[in-house]
Order: sequence, then C-alpha cells, then structure tokens
Amino acid sequence: MKTILDEIINKPHVGEIKYTPQDFKPDVDVRWCAGCGGYAILSPVQRIMPELGIPKEKFVTVSGIGCSGRFPYYMDTFGFHSIHGRALAIATGLKIARPDLNVLVATGDGDNMSIGGNHFIHSCRRNIDINVIMFNNEVYSLTKGQYSPTSHRGQITKSSPLGVLDDPFNPTSLALGSGASFVARGHDKDRQVLQTLLERASKHKGFAFIEIYANCRIFNDGAFDEFTNKETRDDTTIWVEHGKPLVFGKNKDKGIIIDGYTPKVVSIGNGKYSVNDLIVHNEKDSTLALIISNMTYNENLPRPMGIFQSIERSSYDERVDYQINEEIKKKGEGNLESLLLGDSYWEIK
Repeated sequence: MKTILDEIINKPHVGEIKYTPQDFKPDVDVRWCAGCGGYAILSPVQRIMPELGIPKEKFVTVSGIGCSGRFPYYMDTFGFHSIHGRALAIATGLKIARPDLNVLVATGDGDNMSIGGNHFIHSCRRNIDINVIMFNNEVYSLTKGQYSPTSHRGQITKSSPLGVLDDPFNPTSLALGSGASFVARGHDKDRQVLQTLLERASKHKGFAFIEIYANCRIFNDGAFDEFTNKETRDDTTIWVEHGKPLVFGKNKDKGIIIDGYTPKVVSIGNGKYSVNDLIVHNEKDSTLALIISNMTYNENLPRPMGIFQSIERSSYDERVDYQINEEIKKKGEGNLESLLLGDSYWEIK
C-alpha cells in the first residue's frame, strides 16, 4: 500500500530541473584538516551530481566512521552517518527497499577494510547497485594515527612504534576477487581524472568501487608523493585505459608486457620492443584486471591507476525485485493482516 510520502517522492517532475554544483553544497563549514585529500574528493562529487539527470531528492549519501564519515554532512542530499564498518550493510538495505534511489557510500581504509571488511566482500559479491568511494590514507586518522589494513610493513605509527608487521590489503584486488563489477583507482592530486572516474562509476549499473589515495597531512603526510607529484608520477604510475596499450614514463618510452602471467617493464623504441608488443588494456577482461591490479605493491612496476574493470551483470537489487514480482504473479498481492493472523486464529469477544 502506497503512503503519502511515497506519492510525494515518486511524483513525476513537471518540466526539467536544472541543477548546479552549488545545489549540492550545504550551508556548513567543511571541517577536515587543511590540506586533507577529502576536499579534492568532495568537489568533483558535487560537480558530477547535476550531470546525472537525477532529481536531487533521489540522492542518498551513506558513511561509516572515520574522517570520511563526515561526507554526508558536506553533501546537500539525504544522508546517513552510520556506525563503524556498517555503511555498506545499511546502504544495501536502503537500495533494496528503495531501488529508485542513487546511493553513494563514502568510507575509509579503516572503516571499509577492517571492521567493515566482511560487508565489503559480500557487497561486491552480490553486485548491489551502489557507488562506493574509499578514502585511502593508509592510516587511522580520526583516532589519531594507528596503523590500518592498508598501512605498509615497517610503517611507524602510534600503534606500531617499531614498524607494522602486517602486509597490506590491496583494495582493488580484493574488490575484483570478491566480484565487484566496476573497480577503479585514482588520487586526490588530479581532480579532472578523478571526476571522470566518478562519472563512470555513477553511470555503472552494479557495485562500483573507487579506491582514492587521499593524503593525510597530520598522521601520514606524503604517503603517496611519488605517485602524485608532477616530478615523479610519470615514471611511478601507469594510467590504464580501455583499448590502449600500457605505456608510461616522462617520454612515454616504457611499457608493460606479459611474460606468461607476469607483467614486466620494457623499453620501447629501442629496436627490440614497440608499442605493438605491449599489453592492451581491456576493462571487460576480469583476468587481465586482476593481473594489472596485482602490480600495485611490486616495486619494479609502476602503480596502476584508472578503471581496472567495468563489466555488466545483473545487480542484487534487480534480482530481488524480479523474484518478488514473479511471486506476486503466482500468488497475487499479499495481505498484511492475513500474514499476521495466519491460517488458524480465534477472536476473543
């Protein structure tokens, strides 16, 4: 039975509503630390919203706990600041109950990879139609600098004064291995590219995950400098683009070949290798996506950035909707009173 609220929310819009990025900026101060990578993530998110052609009241932003948890406060949309590690569980329930909504989850490497890790792998597996942006600063910032699941072995933090002993999670490989249909990586120093990744993710039908390297000026400053500074990034990163060979370097004179299943760096234009010998990225190839993602922590290879995978498969919310409609066709519309009373009941008079 439809409620008055349902009728208001789902009422067709008369004419076309034109939004600007300003329509998604609330009248509040953004209280991240000066220089936090979060600012560089917030701005392109607000810029893409007007381009999606979705009524403003259909957007919902969900977050967990951490510096990223404040994201819903900085978006003039419906929002939910949930509990530690549970943002994806809440977003899943919301999307199933209201499949017409556009659900964006903002989370961090601690919130998403540690206490929320179980929800993350199953959200990927189910391919629930939500967008997830993960601020990865490789440390717990809100709780003042303990090491996180993406901190590196040997990293000195408040909780590892002698150095981290764990090897880090590779979030993109975890997402790919768990079944996410869209997986990408960007960083906070290139807003234009980040905006492109966000646009692609927003238009993807299914679970879309973007890992974003976000510098923490206070507790892990400079963690990504070699991959983001203009002086070094051309030689330490490689942007993967669908249908294009894997070329990198300041002079575009290096590339990636596959030796068996192992990627290797080669020099091109020296008479031995040419661009034609290099891997050509195919974002529809799940095996290739995983091979490229696994380059991440190899010191002999450039750090991959861009869209690793974008494939089409039915989303969990679509399957739920289909299953319910099929059951209604067989048994007719349900009746709440009959469900509560059951087949056998008596009246007290």
